[in-house]
Amino acid sequence: MSKYYFSSESVTSGHPDKICDLIADSILDAALAQDSKAHMAVEATIKDDTIFIYGEAGTTAVIDYAKIAKKVLRDIGYPEEYNVILKVNKQSAEINSAVGHQEYSAGDQGIMFGFASDETKSYMPFAIDCAHMLAKRLEQVRRENPTLLGPDGKTQVTVEYEDGELKRIETIVVSTQHSKDITQEELKKLIRKEVIDKVVKPELIDENTKFFINPSGSFIVGGSWGDSGTTGRKIVVDTYGGYAPIGGGCFSSKDPTKVDRSAAYYARYVCRNIVANGLAKKCQIELAYAIGEPNPISININSFNTSKYNDEELEEIVKKNFNFSVKNMIKELDLERPIYTQTTNYGHFGKPYLPWEQFKKIEL
Repeated sequence: MSKYYFSSESVTSGHPDKICDLIADSILDAALAQDSKAHMAVEATIKDDTIFIYGEAGTTAVIDYAKIAKKVLRDIGYPEEYNVILKVNKQSAEINSAVGHQEYSAGDQGIMFGFASDETKSYMPFAIDCAHMLAKRLEQVRRENPTLLGPDGKTQVTVEYEDGELKRIETIVVSTQHSKDITQEELKKLIRKEVIDKVVKPELIDENTKFFINPSGSFIVGGSWGDSGTTGRKIVVDTYGGYAPIGGGCFSSKDPTKVDRSAAYYARYVCRNIVANGLAKKCQIELAYAIGEPNPISININSFNTSKYNDEELEEIVKKNFNFSVKNMIKELDLERPIYTQTTNYGHFGKPYLPWEQFKKIEL
C-alpha cells in the first residue's frame, strides 16, 4: 500500500502578514460600501509601530486610510500607537481603459486555480481545513484569555494517507504569542485542552501522533514587533494549503475586476459544485486571462480519474453551466459588495456563508 504525508499551515489574525491583509480588505470594503464600482489595489506593510499604506485607488469613495488601519490593529488586540505613512495614487489610466469597457474585462493577465474534494464537509483538503479550525479556535481561546495569550499565532497539521485515503494525523504544531505570566507547561496544557482537543476528532489521533506546542519556547514578542508583515504573503494559507496549485497573485486588497481574486473565487465555485453534484470526487480547474479581454484564454480541468466522465466531457459540462466572463463572474457571485473582510482570515474557501461556496445544480 502507498503511504505518504501531507502538511498545511494556518495563522491567526494577529500574524503580521494577516494584519496587512485585513487592513487592505477593510480599505476595500470601505470603498465598496460607498462606491460599488470602486477599482482598488491598496496594500499595507507593517513593522514595529509603523504602517505603510500604498497602491492605486480609482473610486469616488472618501476613505480615511489611517483610521481604518489603526482600528484594525485595535480590534485584533494590539493597543499600541502606530504611525501611518500613506502613498495612494489614482489607478493607471491605461489599466482603467483596458478594464472599463462596457463589458468588464480582466484587469491584468494571470492564471487562477480552483479546487475541491469530498475529503471534508467543506470540500477542502483535510490538512488545511483542520489547520484553519485550530487557528480559529486558538484565536477564540486567546480572546477569552487576553492576560495569558497574545494575538500572533500559527498552526500546522500533518496527515497520513494510505492509498489516497486519509488515515490519521501524524503531527500537530501550535505556536502562540503569550504573556510572561504563563509558564510553558501551563501553556501546553491550555492549548492541548482548549484548542486541540476541542477541534480534532479523537479517532484521528493515536499513540504515535506528535504534538509540538510552542516548540521554540518563549514567544512573548509578536505581531509587527516580532516580524514585519505585508499584504499578500499568505497565499498558500489563503487557498488550499499547498494541496493544489495557486495562481500568480494574492487576493486581499483587490476589487473583483481583478481576476486574481474574482476568477479564483469562481474557479472554486465551479470545482465545489462539480464535487457537490457528484460528478467527481476531486476536481481542479485552471483559468488564464489576458488584460483587456472579457473571457478566459484557456480552461483546463483535471478530475484525477475520480469521475465517470473524462476531463473533456467535464469541460463541456462546465461550459454549459458556467460563464467565465469577468462581467458574469462578478454578477453571478454578487462581488461588488463589502464582503471581503469576511474572507481575510482562516482561508478564502470552505466558509459556507460566502457566495462561491453555495450549491448550484448542474445540468447534464
